[in-house]
Amino acid sequence: MAAEVEIGRGKSGRRAYAFDDIGIVPSRRTRDPEEVSVAWQIDAYRFEMPLVVAPMDSVVSPAIAIAVGRLGGLAVLDLEGLWTRYDDPGPLLAEIASLDDARATQRLQEIYSEPIKEELIGRRIQEVREAGVTVAARLSPQRTAQFHKAVIDAGVDLFVIRGTTVSAEHVSGRAEPLNLKQFIYDLDVPVIVGGCSTYTAALHLMRTGAAGVLVGFGGGSGHTTRTVLGVAVPMATAVADVAAARRDYMDESGGRYVHVIADGGMVNSGDIAKAFACGSDAVMVASPFARSTEAPGRGYHWGSEAHHGDVPRGTRIEIGTIGTMEQILHGPSHVADGSMNLIGALRRSMATAGYTELKEFQRVQVVVAPGQSTD
Repeated sequence: MAAEVEIGRGKSGRRAYAFDDIGIVPSRRTRDPEEVSVAWQIDAYRFEMPLVVAPMDSVVSPAIAIAVGRLGGLAVLDLEGLWTRYDDPGPLLAEIASLDDARATQRLQEIYSEPIKEELIGRRIQEVREAGVTVAARLSPQRTAQFHKAVIDAGVDLFVIRGTTVSAEHVSGRAEPLNLKQFIYDLDVPVIVGGCSTYTAALHLMRTGAAGVLVGFGGGSGHTTRTVLGVAVPMATAVADVAAARRDYMDESGGRYVHVIADGGMVNSGDIAKAFACGSDAVMVASPFARSTEAPGRGYHWGSEAHHGDVPRGTRIEIGTIGTMEQILHGPSHVADGSMNLIGALRRSMATAGYTELKEFQRVQVVVAPGQSTD
């Protein structure tokens, strides 16, 4: 257990680390990158790469979900986004990309005030299913009870319950809370749930029967949760804590393995490699894919927090485009900033450290190097 640091006479806290604060240590043995496997399997579903594209309208459309599936990954469709509010969101996506910064948040709130339509939920899931790829779709905890039947009836393979912070025990005097344990027990599909950022919260989520737990607050470069709410846990520490919960839950449950998926805070291939080094089984990323030429955001990126009706905790940001989705995933890369060939870089990182399997790579040695040079 890390020693606590005194913040002042009346408050102390643990020192926590972001991905920028740590480095992966090469071992005495290196491998050929071609011999490295980055395959990931959760429940009955196997993927050639351990990369999940986050459920954000600026990144995932039904067409993108199909394309990523054919490239060997998994993209999660946001069932509370434009694709389930409008028959054709294309003109609205173009408008969002054309807004000036001063108008963007208010206009996003207006656009997303259109109600979610249950028939569109079924249509979008069916569209991806007919392409023959694994179908993953996301609802927030607040809307899961209302819409989950339409999602299951449409034939989703992986159900994602994702919010800024998701707890196994939400206390409310206004509404009946979602009983995650009962809900997951009643479903016939594996459920991925999160975000969480602490050992205790993760352990409670694992006890609900979830197949995977999301670590972090999502949103990454597009969210302002830290600024608006003051809520933040650096990702390296959060992933390592939740990985410890996974280990202890395996002992407690007699061997049940819950996947740890780092969600947010990864903007380059080095961050992704460090997430695995801290204990992740897979990563959920958004901004690297928002920069693809095929992304629905047209060079802009925003998350669901950006259009919250009362307390927006995100913003629409301009990030530009750098290449195709295939180039971002598999290269070739023409830049040296870790924004392209994400899977090739992960293979090379594992090979440099001497590992050929992701589960082995979780044991790699890391060092704390705050303020390390990026040279």
